[in-house]
Amino acid sequence: MPSSRRARIPARTPSRSPRGPSRAAAPEELPAARRKRAAAVLERLRREFPRPVTALRHENPFQLLIATILSAQCTDERVNMVTPGLFSRYPSPALLAAAAPAELEREIRSTGFFRMKAKSIRGCSAAIVERHGGVVPGSLDELTRLPGVGRKTANVVLGQAFGVASGVVVDTHVHRLSGRLAFSTAATPEKIEQDLMGVFRKADWIEAGSLLILHGRKTCAARKPRCGECTVRDLCPSAALVPPSRA
Repeated sequence: MPSSRRARIPARTPSRSPRGPSRAAAPEELPAARRKRAAAVLERLRREFPRPVTALRHENPFQLLIATILSAQCTDERVNMVTPGLFSRYPSPALLAAAAPAELEREIRSTGFFRMKAKSIRGCSAAIVERHGGVVPGSLDELTRLPGVGRKTANVVLGQAFGVASGVVVDTHVHRLSGRLAFSTAATPEKIEQDLMGVFRKADWIEAGSLLILHGRKTCAARKPRCGECTVRDLCPSAALVPPSRA
């Protein structure tokens, strides 16, 4: 989800040894059984989260793209506090591309990594103006060619703004839950995404990422997962690793 000339934002990756229940060992489970279990997990989560959409507030694909870049190593709540003023001052790719670096950095400072993010936002905006006539492209290949845009950001924009299932969004929550639910034993977002694309139907790729993120935020936390409250506990191999006193 890039060439050396692109400004990259550190991804939200979990520590190598996350707290909470250990990563589930790969079960002796046939691919067809794993896909069936994954479908059952989604069905339960759909009932809990009937509208699984991004929490990043936006009015168009461009705003969602910029908000997603800002969300790296930052909460969606903080981004939503910053973007109204940012988009009021710079409502178009052309204006953001022409923004003075110091002024843009001040606008987004509270989101962290503000210098790198400002560089990515200006470069991305300029590329949209120069290569795409000021319109956010609607393909994975074109989006990931923009400065500062990797697969995760592209998948968010394509799924949430265009309804295109280009892959599964893998953020820190999805990374963690993929291991706990034994959907993937991979360590990198790219490999985890490939595993999830094989576990879930393509028609469910957009929803799967959103539902796992919501479940990770509400119940399956990194340090203290609330397994006793979990709607998919009986479908999760890691639940058995949690002591009864903590479940």
